[in-house]
Amino acid sequence: MYETIWALVVGGMFVGMGIASSLFKRLPLTGAMLYLIAGYALGPPGAGLIALDLEAHAHVIRLCSEVALLASLFAIGLRLRVPLSDSLWMLPLRLGVVAMILTVPMIAALGAWGLGLAWSSAWLLGAMLAPTDPVLAHDVQVKDANDLDRVRFALSGEGGLNDGIAQPFTLIALAWSVAAPDFGSPRHVAELIGSTLWGVLGAVAVGALLGFATTHAVAWLRTRYAQALGLEGFFALGLIELSYGVAQLLHTFGFLAVFAAGVAMRSVEHRATGERTPQDAIGAIDSADVAATAAHPDKAHAYMAESVLRFTIELERIAEMAMMIIVGNLLATQQMPMVTWRSAVLVIGLFCIVRPIAVELSLLGSCAFASERRMMSWFGIRGIGTLYYLAYAIEHRPTPEIKALAPLALAVLTASVFVHGVSATPLMKQYQRRRARRVAHSHEGNG
Repeated sequence: MYETIWALVVGGMFVGMGIASSLFKRLPLTGAMLYLIAGYALGPPGAGLIALDLEAHAHVIRLCSEVALLASLFAIGLRLRVPLSDSLWMLPLRLGVVAMILTVPMIAALGAWGLGLAWSSAWLLGAMLAPTDPVLAHDVQVKDANDLDRVRFALSGEGGLNDGIAQPFTLIALAWSVAAPDFGSPRHVAELIGSTLWGVLGAVAVGALLGFATTHAVAWLRTRYAQALGLEGFFALGLIELSYGVAQLLHTFGFLAVFAAGVAMRSVEHRATGERTPQDAIGAIDSADVAATAAHPDKAHAYMAESVLRFTIELERIAEMAMMIIVGNLLATQQMPMVTWRSAVLVIGLFCIVRPIAVELSLLGSCAFASERRMMSWFGIRGIGTLYYLAYAIEHRPTPEIKALAPLALAVLTASVFVHGVSATPLMKQYQRRRARRVAHSHEGNG
């Protein structure tokens, strides 16, 4: 009977969200809100079907978060169809690196001076909350490979970069929290800088190499020998796992490697297709002979990239549902109160002070207009990356000080789901109208 109830609940949610997805595009609602509420309702206050404990199930929650992030990071990389030499890449690089580096100490200062946390705990809180979310941000992400909007591109690329870059900050905080004997020594600092540089550069190299090599190999087999046809989902999952596994084996940042693999696959497609859109390159597909399109020399790269992208987007949506149910259930089982003056100060400080300052400073002198910078400042969405690093910290250092950060991190995550989710649709529509007027005026001036 228990399995039957679960089948009804999960099946009903899948069908319901599939039917209601078009409705969410017109209303200030997101699936993440409903999934979170469903997770809470399935917990002890409601149906009592799930009762996750953050400490007891930290390993499982960390693994689930990891899988969700990997699928989303690869999908984001595939969406960014811009040559690596294009100046547009400077926006996500500034946000993903510079804004990230600024955000962690600012949150730490807020935690230490405003919330009364120890500096090691405050730094760890900063590392948890600094990454923006690639899973929940699909309402403000690039819609497809042809979307070159500056705000969407910058936010998408930022989410792909900073989940991996947050790792060294987390490791610093964990070492700080246990007062490691060599912590802060010149040797330790040098080792940390070296491992961070290797972690970033090595991960990018691993992901780019694997994405480039495997995409070329599959395309070559298809166009030359009509082999390796179909099963794009297997290819996508294989490339994701290979990139992550090799990166971890070489002690680099696996999340960055997976993102780089997605970018590399899209880069190979872009060079092969040229300035045509992937849809134009693929053209009409004969449903009776799909293999002919997949093996066509002029269509193979575009078909493979778009097929893999469709699969990973579906995977991303499933991961979103699973992770928000987990978050909702953790809210239901939390023993410590979440709605406190500390959580309110943290949410307001992060959304209204820390994020805007970090974005404005990181984008000084950039090509972004003031209205675009304001949009980027507001949509610093927190989500699965925060949950991943929270579970990672509790799994490796389950001390009372670190466990006490859980209600603060979950409060920010929940506030982001609802506040950013409600505001995404109206603000993006308003932004698109302003952008259209600016483009129209530019054309009139040129005319």
